[in-house]
Amino acid sequence: MLMKLNGRWYDVGDDTTMPLLWVLRDKFGLMGTKYACDSATCGACTVTIDGKSELACQKTIAELTGEVQTIEGIGASEELHPVQQAWIDEQVPDCGYCQSGQIMAAVALLAETPSPSDAQINDAMRGNLCRCGTYPRIRAAIKRAAKLLRSGT
Repeated sequence: MLMKLNGRWYDVGDDTTMPLLWVLRDKFGLMGTKYACDSATCGACTVTIDGKSELACQKTIAELTGEVQTIEGIGASEELHPVQQAWIDEQVPDCGYCQSGQIMAAVALLAETPSPSDAQINDAMRGNLCRCGTYPRIRAAIKRAAKLLRSGT
């Protein structure tokens, strides 16, 4: 079976029952998509599929219907993605474990809602938990990223 991952096509073999999370980590060595709860409650494994936020621990290869993008696939050029830059500017990470999932959820949110309100941010980020409590910095980074995206920088 073929899957499109971070802009390139890959043969993932015949085991279509394998969760996307393990394909990303074990087959491709992409460790940015984190394993944490395995029960769709934390968001650490968030990726985007055709621009929509999805949990890699809950999707099998057989269920894929579009291009998968991981944290390694954004900002893969010389420049950081605006969300990554905003995360740095706002000094969001504390321990950092959940941050790739947080960033991917923010990327999906901003692709759909270029100028999100606090309520829209809360709703979009609801499935991504941060044990360190960096939620105020996450919100500030999303707002900063929205401005960066709108300005084209």
